Amino acid sequence: MTSAPAPAPAPGNNSRTPQNNEDHTISSVHPSRNDSRSPRPPMRGGRSDGPGGNRGPRGPRPPFRNNGPRPPASSNGRPGGARSTNSSSRPGRVSRQIQRTLRRLPAPNSVAKKLADYFPDIAPDNVVRVIPLGGVEEVGRNMIAVETQGEIFVFDAGFQFTSEDTSPGVDYILPNTKYLEHNADRVKAVFITHGHLDHIGAIPFIMNRFGNPPIYTQNLSAVMIQKRQEEYPDMPAPNLVVVEPGSTHTIGKTRVKFFPVTHSIPDSMGIAIETPYGNVIATGDLKLDHENGIPVEHEQKKWGELGAQKNLMFIADSTNAERDGFSIPERRVTETLEEIIKTVQGRLIIGTFASQFDRMVHIIESAEKYGKKIVTEGRSIKTNLEIAQQTGLLKIDKGTLISSQDMADYPPDKIVILATGAQGEEFAALMRIATKQHKFVQLTPRDTIVLSSSVIPGNEISVQKLKDNLYRNGVTLIHYKSSDVHSTGHGNTGELVWINKQVNATFFMPAYGYYSMTSCHAKAVEQSGRPRESIILADNGMVIDMIDGEKLFIHKEKVPSAPLIVDGFAIGDMQEVVIRDRQALSKDGMFVIIATVNLKTGKLRKSPDIISRGFIYLRESQELLNTARLLIKKTVEDSTRNMNPVDLDFVKNEISDVMAGYLFQKTNKAPMVIPVLIGV
Repeated sequence: MTSAPAPAPAPGNNSRTPQNNEDHTISSVHPSRNDSRSPRPPMRGGRSDGPGGNRGPRGPRPPFRNNGPRPPASSNGRPGGARSTNSSSRPGRVSRQIQRTLRRLPAPNSVAKKLADYFPDIAPDNVVRVIPLGGVEEVGRNMIAVETQGEIFVFDAGFQFTSEDTSPGVDYILPNTKYLEHNADRVKAVFITHGHLDHIGAIPFIMNRFGNPPIYTQNLSAVMIQKRQEEYPDMPAPNLVVVEPGSTHTIGKTRVKFFPVTHSIPDSMGIAIETPYGNVIATGDLKLDHENGIPVEHEQKKWGELGAQKNLMFIADSTNAERDGFSIPERRVTETLEEIIKTVQGRLIIGTFASQFDRMVHIIESAEKYGKKIVTEGRSIKTNLEIAQQTGLLKIDKGTLISSQDMADYPPDKIVILATGAQGEEFAALMRIATKQHKFVQLTPRDTIVLSSSVIPGNEISVQKLKDNLYRNGVTLIHYKSSDVHSTGHGNTGELVWINKQVNATFFMPAYGYYSMTSCHAKAVEQSGRPRESIILADNGMVIDMIDGEKLFIHKEKVPSAPLIVDGFAIGDMQEVVIRDRQALSKDGMFVIIATVNLKTGKLRKSPDIISRGFIYLRESQELLNTARLLIKKTVEDSTRNMNPVDLDFVKNEISDVMAGYLFQKTNKAPMVIPVLIGV
């Protein structure tokens, strides 16, 4: 991380160092080191700042060691001399060479010399510039910058959720804001299209990086931003400006119009920035309200009015561009859910996304209509319902919402439970109910479960586990494949093509999705008659200039677009070496060696202690451990023979090499070998 991480917690007082330790962490300091910080054991291939040395990162070394003898020790006491050094005599020579080659290959991006960041000059008055900073190569971290007449405006500031496979330990992934930081004095406003986290989640982390400009959004989104800001009291408070749909504001020299769009959350809006050559329009996430593929009247009127204006560029949602036709209208889903609430016998449990405000409000209103009580399970649902009541979206009798402790006071067929966890999250309410870990909700065969959500890609296994666990309780299960209980908030290809034709902008840039999604979106509108040369398939960081409203120019260089990450209290660039180390630890674990070396004789004071995490179970691997200790002892003594003074850094590297090869040979696994040497 480019910024310093949060202070580490104070180390524990337990200094015991058992030889086969699987339950304790050991930290030791070389006597000659004057350092008040808690030392960390040196990681193989990275820093070596633990006991016995304070050395920076090592560069890549040749993959294979020369099998010939080492040169004799020099006058400054470096290793050499009469020590036996033929590496062919060491165990695991071939596997050690393989591991050394694999482990020390530099990261792909580190091979080429790092180039200076590219920041284009201010766009001339006859140029309108668009720079996607995130959200055109992934779902999430949405952010697009528009520059006109020397002023910069930003669409959205979202984060991307992380995957433990690709970014273990990372909390969130953010758009890169270096371009905005470089031009902070020209950033006039940020426009938030709606309140989902992939559009507002980055606000607490990045707004102060480029001057904390005002944020223009509608009421519900503003309340959600304020609510989220409460979790980060040390961050600067956002400067929120609430706008009404259909209103026009002049910001600096530029007029901006806000118009409503249909999405799965209320107060969703699109933005039209007026430029001398036409509007730059961004939709955010959207779909069409339609009847059997025919847009309803208010959709035709809204898009028709936009299309009657001069539009330079249209930036539109691509999330569902890989699906043909038209999506299921939310109206049909609410009708289906109301019928289920009305007719179901026994207790009803509905799992849905907490971000589906309209759907949750309709479920609660339907339950009240038919005399049923609502129990909410899940922090995010409780929070969003509080917001819905605060903003006037939800108006119900006080007694409609009850706690789970009070359910026993009502007949089961008068209870509707609204719960999080429809994606199979391990600790969410639905999974705890399904696995009989919930304190107040125990399933019976008379219960009906509705999963009012689709399966997010990557969650298939988790959702299947949830369904299996639910069925083990004998319940009736209804999901989106068996009934119309879920509708997406994103338009399918038929809707996207219709909207594109209505707007009829000179240029079109599909956004808000993975590259496969934006590509399908581009292909669909091209097949509908749009010229290919008017479509921009963008990458993050691409600089797109529209000259005189007619010509398109794409810069060869890109502005910085590598994602920023939130990692604990630290916010900064993603450090590949840290991620690789975490991935290695998650795959093969670690093997920690703690040894005390006599600095005068170069011999071990006692048998080394060994700690293993995620690699082997020590109590069942005594033979391997005994051989490892003998090998460590021999390596230390061979490495320090005729060495004066003893170089513990060098000895640690030797132990790492030898043990990596030995462990790989014996187990076919490559744990991270961490030697900790204490010189006395």
